[in-house]
Amino acid sequence: QVRLLESGGGSVQAGGSLSLSCAASGYYGNPACMAWFLQVPGKGREGVAAIARYSSPTYAESVKGRFTVSRENDLNRMSLQMNTLKPADTAMYFCASGDRAICTLQTDAYNTWGQGTQVTVSS
Repeated sequence: QVRLLESGGGSVQAGGSLSLSCAASGYYGNPACMAWFLQVPGKGREGVAAIARYSSPTYAESVKGRFTVSRENDLNRMSLQMNTLKPADTAMYFCASGDRAICTLQTDAYNTWGQGTQVTVSS
């Protein structure tokens, strides 16, 4: 059974940094696409960053220049380094994986989701 487990959320002041990690288990090999999504209460999930096995990542405009996604294929792990955090970044962050040829920031491209980890940025 494929599972994703996020870690690293927490609380930080505006301007600070946090690092999230996602560990995938149960895969034969590793997933074609992995991504981070965020969700705030009352809204749907929004793509933050997506990364394929061996190509450049894709970022939402709101996080470009501040967030960096990376993955270690041999360990089936993905990370998200979040710098210069803003109160608007406050959300539950979810790790997702999928096997489509193109890694997008759309939820329908992913079929496995983690439970989420909370990130809170105070002003």
